[in-house]
Amino acid sequence: MSRRTLTLLLSTLLATLLVVGALVARVPYVALGPGPTFNTLGDEDGQPVITIAGRQSYPTDGHLDLTTVGVQASLTLGEALLGWFHRDEAVVPRDLIFPPDQTDEQVDAENTRSMTESQDSATTAALSSLDIPVTVDVAAVTAGSPAEGLLRAGDVLTSVDGTPVTSPTQLRTRIGDRAVGEKVRIGYRRGTTTAEQELTTQSSGETPARPVIGVETDVEYPFTVDIALKEVGGPSAGLMFALGIIDKLGPESLTGGRYVAGTGEISPDGTVGPIGGIQQKLVGARQKGAELFLVPAENCADAVANAPEGLRLARVTSLADALAALDVTRAGGVPVACPA
Repeated sequence: MSRRTLTLLLSTLLATLLVVGALVARVPYVALGPGPTFNTLGDEDGQPVITIAGRQSYPTDGHLDLTTVGVQASLTLGEALLGWFHRDEAVVPRDLIFPPDQTDEQVDAENTRSMTESQDSATTAALSSLDIPVTVDVAAVTAGSPAEGLLRAGDVLTSVDGTPVTSPTQLRTRIGDRAVGEKVRIGYRRGTTTAEQELTTQSSGETPARPVIGVETDVEYPFTVDIALKEVGGPSAGLMFALGIIDKLGPESLTGGRYVAGTGEISPDGTVGPIGGIQQKLVGARQKGAELFLVPAENCADAVANAPEGLRLARVTSLADALAALDVTRAGGVPVACPA
């Protein structure tokens, strides 16, 4: 073998090894793909996803699936390159999913906290939609705040300037309509006694322009709603939880036996907010058999651009919109769609 041939072979081998080494090297990206879906009307791990105790509930049919995004947290360069060309996946910088100033455990804890808040918001929104009253209780009073000495833990807050409140969001919104330093009348019930206190709002330490009165609140429901779903985090299941609760509390099926999926963060007042991973959630839902997908309005553009064949998209800005879409679908009509 000539020296020239040997040099060429060695160069080719070295180049091959370098390419292979680069392709198997870990890169700071993650892949997002379709995750599992969960029927809020069904069971998971042998128990109902939603259980209601202390009030009559009704049998359900069909599906109201919440959707998730699967995360492949460790990628090689080769896997990242393949992911970029895969229609159902998104390759994004790892820092977007796992912030560098947080450990994986802290990210998981935040997702769990968001899921718990989402369940509380969903329950409040669902009960409000059904005109079932909930109460907003004072959990604690901040020392040195306008409420100190006037309100106490256990008080039930009933109104702001004479307007009834049935959720912490309503309380914050109505107090927030005032200017810092402006007076506000807070109605409350203490035991069997009802009264009002006039308080002067002060600036929030976190947001100086936001007026507060210095109370932490809890929501009390007239019966128990338990949502049991392990290994799912984040706030994006709120809309589907709310619909599942409403379906179980009413004698009429919301789906009419159809397979419906969706996503959306929900506020206690029923407002539906945008979420991430809409492309992957659409694919996951369609793979499971969904016919209709409830899409937060702000996600509509991405949803239309990536909708799987055979999956109808309904645009929603609120829980009321979602209920209307289901009513129309159940009657055989076409709900308000995401605009093309």
